Amino acid sequence: MPTMFNRPIEVPVANPTRVGPIDPEFLWFQVVDAVDDYFRIQNEQWVRRDNVQWLEGRLTTYPEVSGTSLEPWRRDPAGGFERLQSTFQTIRRTATVRVMPEESGYLIEVQVLKEQEDVDQAQASTAGSTAQRHDGTIVRNENQQRQLPVTLGWFEIGRDTQLENRIMSGILGRLADVEPPKKRLLDHH
Repeated sequence: MPTMFNRPIEVPVANPTRVGPIDPEFLWFQVVDAVDDYFRIQNEQWVRRDNVQWLEGRLTTYPEVSGTSLEPWRRDPAGGFERLQSTFQTIRRTATVRVMPEESGYLIEVQVLKEQEDVDQAQASTAGSTAQRHDGTIVRNENQQRQLPVTLGWFEIGRDTQLENRIMSGILGRLADVEPPKKRLLDHH
């Protein structure tokens, strides 16, 4: 198990990346296998052929709240700043992978979108929790104090390119020097 001092060096890979001609079913299984190491998969639309052309495959995941510095077993955020940011803010990530057929193979694109939680107050905030309002607003349950903030929504704060690189490396690693299984022909006797 790598420690903080002997982590493997990550080599950046192109995103999107071109791969040569390969069995589309085998390729799709490798994409799914690489992505589900980090996320739960919400939707899969396989690479397929209709009557005229090949149609792109698309995989989307459920949003996953990111691990913090206090959760080293969580693999979703890359290291460094990404993990630190997830420690001080509630950050979630959602992955989308596109597999686009081309004449010479496929173009694979990985995107990991980061979103930050928008809340009405800080979790430990006490300021304003019992302040009387003077703006004409009707306030119900005046003596009841709320303990936790209310989530108002999520807003996009960019992409996690480090995690995109890790997922793409995982996909390419599963395709390197591997021969896809041969399709079995059914014998009709």
